[in-house]
Amino acid sequence: MLDLFILMMERVGLIILLAFLLVNVSYFKRILENRKQISSKVILIIIFSLFAILTNFTGIEISGNKIVPSNFLTHISENTSIANARTLVISVTGLVGGPSVGATVGGIAGIHRFFQGNGQGSFYIFSSFLIGLISGLIRLLLIKRQWQNKAWVYALVGILMESIQMAFVAFFSGTALAQMIAGPMIMVNGIGTFIFMSIINITLKQEEQAKAVQTHDVLNLAAQTLPYFRAGLKRESSQAAAEIIQRYTKLAAISITDKHQILAHVGAGSDHHIPEIEVITELSKKVLQSGNMLIAHSKEQIGCKNPNCPLAAAIVIPLFAHEKVVGTLKMYFTDETKLTYVEEELAEGLATIFSSQIELGEAEERSQLLKDAEIKSLQAQVNPHFFFNAINTISALMRRDTDQARSLLLQLSTYFRGNLTGARQTKILLSQELQHLAAYLELEQARFPNRYQIVVENNEMLNSALIPPYAVQILVENAIKHAFANRKENNVVAVMITSQNNTLILQVSDNGVGIKSELLDQLGKKAVISERGTGTALENLSQRLQSLYGENGKLKVRNKENGGAVFTLELPLEFKGGEN
Repeated sequence: MLDLFILMMERVGLIILLAFLLVNVSYFKRILENRKQISSKVILIIIFSLFAILTNFTGIEISGNKIVPSNFLTHISENTSIANARTLVISVTGLVGGPSVGATVGGIAGIHRFFQGNGQGSFYIFSSFLIGLISGLIRLLLIKRQWQNKAWVYALVGILMESIQMAFVAFFSGTALAQMIAGPMIMVNGIGTFIFMSIINITLKQEEQAKAVQTHDVLNLAAQTLPYFRAGLKRESSQAAAEIIQRYTKLAAISITDKHQILAHVGAGSDHHIPEIEVITELSKKVLQSGNMLIAHSKEQIGCKNPNCPLAAAIVIPLFAHEKVVGTLKMYFTDETKLTYVEEELAEGLATIFSSQIELGEAEERSQLLKDAEIKSLQAQVNPHFFFNAINTISALMRRDTDQARSLLLQLSTYFRGNLTGARQTKILLSQELQHLAAYLELEQARFPNRYQIVVENNEMLNSALIPPYAVQILVENAIKHAFANRKENNVVAVMITSQNNTLILQVSDNGVGIKSELLDQLGKKAVISERGTGTALENLSQRLQSLYGENGKLKVRNKENGGAVFTLELPLEFKGGEN
């Protein structure tokens, strides 16, 4: 038994070594990250089937009660059997790829074992299929119970799967063989599964941590480039932005262009990629024309006409504003091997952020030309403090919950997209305002988990009604900031949207401490300074109602008898297209 155990550990050691090499291949990491896709499942089936077949070839032949020396078993003699790590590979396959992948690899490995034995041992086909299926189902159970990162569980799974295999061996090949190989096989399979899955989990965890760090750096980069891209695609601002981007990304060169010329080039090749000259690479011209990201893996693909250009690879990403290409961001490499999938993902993410910043800048420039001073004042009030609070919240989540951090980034994008819409228009759809409110609330709930309960009641028929931008969001934000003092629980804000007699009624109520009687008559009529704000938001909202609707636009404030306050907006009911 000891001899068999040592020989089996040698075989398993080979499998573990190959597994370690495999999980450090970037392509395989991407397969694991996207294992739900059918194409990824096919790749996993191919890879693990080869592993399983390899274990059949490297098995240990046993005749009677003796170990037959061999290195590579292409076939098995009559009345002999083999001890191998096939069950280990099938178990890992199910734990990695799920039932369909595990069962398929199990079936393939079992069929190979059947032909390897010259048509003997047909039960291996069914047993291997069953083990792959069961281990895959166990994966689903572990995910449901959030045990997928508990390595000791995988050791138990390996022991269980090999025990099932030994039960088949005992029933079909006799108990004598099972008694001889069961102990070493079960122990080795448990240890091997534990090590194999630990390698995979540690590698994936390191990838997640690396992405979290990268996301944190990207947020810092976005915060630093924000003022420059908001200034528009100009030479001075682009030069400053390019220097920041290169410092954070540590790339060989960064270049920014508009649709016609190079605005900034920092790093290698700056002797001939000079600002103020026409866009010189064919690659950049193609991106400007197509609006699609392009990747060059050689100097020839970049298309620079200078024979001494050191740039060997590049990613060129279009920059958009209002769905139109306004320029490009170019990330250059002097070593083409450093252009990896990670850099491609980073480039796409940066382009999205910078495009949003450019669009934000253009919208702000347009807003300066608007005559509606109330909207501009409100825009200036909402953006800065909320943006940095949200960035700080997302940064804090990077280390412990990357999925939530990604979700909040999307909500932050939605929020500022709503701000851009509000800066350009004096009236927006109620549905747009509610989307803007939802993004704001998710970001606030992330900052203060479970502190506030927000209830929204709305007649969907009113979704196409037109209202001033931020009308509901301001009232909800006002309740969150001022209604509950320092109370940390049982804080409820209710939003009710109804219509009556061609009047749209937007009501926001809370169960807070209420409003001091001496302040009730002042809210909405003048700035009411408090410890948590300047008091201008309600005043601006009231003034916008007056300028848009005259006497037909009203902001009413009252206290509830049982505690709390009610803010009510009454507007003429107006739908997009002029319908009432």
